Formats: sequence, structure tokens, C-alpha cells
Amino acid sequence: MCRNIRTLFNFDPPATELEIRDASLQFVRKLSGFNVPSQANKEAFDRAVEEVASSARTLIASLVTSAQPRIREVEAAKARERSLVRFGSRPS
Repeated sequence: MCRNIRTLFNFDPPATELEIRDASLQFVRKLSGFNVPSQANKEAFDRAVEEVASSARTLIASLVTSAQPRIREVEAAKARERSLVRFGSRPS
């Protein structure tokens, strides 16, 4: 369920609002155990997603590092390579 939560700090270009919201949604889903909340819980669920996203934005903006920003395309290529090593190629 939490596979979409990725490291969002120290990337070039910086994390987008959508990436922060998606990670927040996955986090709230994991905590609540709901993939889609019932109508009775929808308001609390949506509020939690917004609060987590707000906290994530604050955290990312507050962090400092002396490391060079990571490049998204390079990191994605590394992830694909790790996946190939782990799972092999997909059948055609």
C-alpha cells in the first residue's frame, strides 16, 4: 500500500505539489487501513491528507543538506536497474 511514498527531499527539480499530496494520501491510507473511506469517514480522511501534506511541505522546506540534489531521471534509471536485477525482464 505504501509503494508510492518516495523520498521527496533534495531532488532537482523539487517535489511537486501532486507528489507531496500522493505521498500524504498513501500515508493516511496506511494509517487508517482504508483505501477509500466510507462517506461517514470521508471528511476526517480528507482533512488528515491535507494536514499530512501541509506538514510534509513544511518539513521539506525546512530541511538543509550540503549534498548535491539528486536528478530524478538518474534515480529512476537506477530503480529500473534494481528492478531488473531483482525480478528479471518481463515476458513479451
